[in-house]
Amino acid sequence: MKSDSMTFNRKKKYRIFISADHGLAIVYFLQTQVVPALIYEDVDVILLTDDELVQKIGSRFGQPGLTIEGLRLKEVKNYLNSFRPSYQWWLNFFRRVGASKKINTEALDSHVRQVEVEATGKRMFFVDFIRLIVSILRNSRLARKWLVKKQMKFVPQNTGIYDDLFEKYHPDLVVASTPGWRLDRILVREAAQRGIPTASVIVGWDNPSSYSLNGGTVDWITCWSDIQREELVKGSDWNPARVNVGGIPSYDGYFEHKWLMEKDEYFKLHHLDPEKKLLGYACSFTTFSPNYQNIEAIINLMQSDELKEPCQLLIRFHPNHFLDDPLFRGEKEHITRLAKENPNVHLVEPVPLGGDLGYYSGEDMPEKSSMMAYSDIFLTVYSTMVVEASIHDTPIISVCLDVPGGWKDSNRFYLPLSTIGNWPTHKRFIESGAGRVALNLKELKEHINTYLKEPEIDLEKQRNFIKDECTYIDASAGRRIAGFLLSLIRQ
Repeated sequence: MKSDSMTFNRKKKYRIFISADHGLAIVYFLQTQVVPALIYEDVDVILLTDDELVQKIGSRFGQPGLTIEGLRLKEVKNYLNSFRPSYQWWLNFFRRVGASKKINTEALDSHVRQVEVEATGKRMFFVDFIRLIVSILRNSRLARKWLVKKQMKFVPQNTGIYDDLFEKYHPDLVVASTPGWRLDRILVREAAQRGIPTASVIVGWDNPSSYSLNGGTVDWITCWSDIQREELVKGSDWNPARVNVGGIPSYDGYFEHKWLMEKDEYFKLHHLDPEKKLLGYACSFTTFSPNYQNIEAIINLMQSDELKEPCQLLIRFHPNHFLDDPLFRGEKEHITRLAKENPNVHLVEPVPLGGDLGYYSGEDMPEKSSMMAYSDIFLTVYSTMVVEASIHDTPIISVCLDVPGGWKDSNRFYLPLSTIGNWPTHKRFIESGAGRVALNLKELKEHINTYLKEPEIDLEKQRNFIKDECTYIDASAGRRIAGFLLSLIRQ
C-alpha cells in the first residue's frame, strides 16, 4: 500500500519544447526568468535552436533541467526549397499579408508593393493576381481559415524532420517564438499533427501587425499588451480566450537596470568625450530605405555649430548591414568612412550570436542598454528601440529624411521614410507624443535643440507609452509568461 500511495502522489514530470530560431528568442527565453521559472517548477525544458550553436548556447546557459537540441534548420530549408517550393512560397506570402482589414494593414501593404516591384522570373506572371487574392483574404474570414488549414499539409511525409525528438522526449507542449511565421512553422505543424498542444510567444513589437496569419495550427499565444491582443484577434482571427497578455520578458532587464555599464566605463569603451552631449543613432529600416542620409544630416548639424551644445554621435549598425547584400554592405562601408573622417563620430557593431541567429542576439545587452541610457538624445527610424529608449527615459527623435531616387543604381524597392508614419507601431509612437519626428533638416535641428534644452519635456508621455506597449513595467513579465505556459501543461 505504501508503494502505491507514493506512486499516486508523485508529481508528474512535464516537458516543454521551446523553439528559438532567432536571436531575439534567445533573449526572451534564456536571458529572462522564463526558462529558470519553468525549471524551478520541475519542468524539463528542451530548447531547439540553430544546430551550429547548440554547444555554444549550452556552455553559456546550461543548467539542470535544460537540454539544448538542434532545430534542423538546414533540413527545414531543404524541404521548403525542394518540395513544391513556388507553391509554398506563395502560401507563405499570402499568409504574411492576408490579415483582416479590421486592423491597420499599412505595413503589410508595403510588403505587397515590394513583392510586386521586385518580382522576377515566374513570379512576374502572378503579380496581376496578387491584389485580388489579398483583397479576398482581407475581406473573408473563411478564406483566411482555408489558407491556414492549407499550410498544414506541408510537412515532410513518412519521416518528419522532428520525429526522433518527439519520440525521445514526448513533450507536453511545444512553444515557438512565432505562430509559424518563420522556419518554426514545420515544427508547430508536426506537433499539431501529433496532437501535441502548441503555443507561441510574441518577441517583436511590430510582429502582430507585420506578419499576419498563422503558419500552422497553434493553440495559444501570449503577447505584450492589449494593443497586440486586438491586432491578433481582429487581424488574424485569434479566439480572444486563447490570447494571453503577459508583457515582454526581454525588457525585464531594462526595468531592473541590470545590464547598465558604468557611464565612465562606457564612454572610455567608445572613446567618447564626457564634456560633449551624446547623440545615439540606431540604424533601422534598411530593407526599404538607406540610413546614411539621416546620419549625414546629423553630422552636418554638428559641424555647422547650429546645435545649442557641442555634440558627438554614436552610431549602431543594423543587423541587416552584415548580410551578404551589396546595398546593405555598401551603406555600412559608407557610414564607416563618415566615422573615419569625423573625430566626433563613433561606431557600434551588434555582436553576433552566430549561425542563422545572426546579429539579433542578446550578446550585447549591456551595450544596448548603456547606449540608450547615456545618450542625451536617441535617434532612429521608428525602430523597436524607441520603446527600449523610452524605458531609459531618453528623449527620442525618429529621423525620416528621404533620399532622392532611393537606392541608387538598383532595382530594389524603395519606400520614402516620409511615407511610413501610418504603419501601426509608427503611428502609435507619433500619437503617443513619446518623441518627435523629423521629416526635414529644419525639423531635425529644432527637435535636437529642444531636447538639449528641455530633456524631460516628453517624459510623462514616454512613461505612458511604455505602460501601453509593455503592460508590465515591474520586471515581472518573465515570471508571468512562465506561469502562463505552466498553466497550459497543467490543464
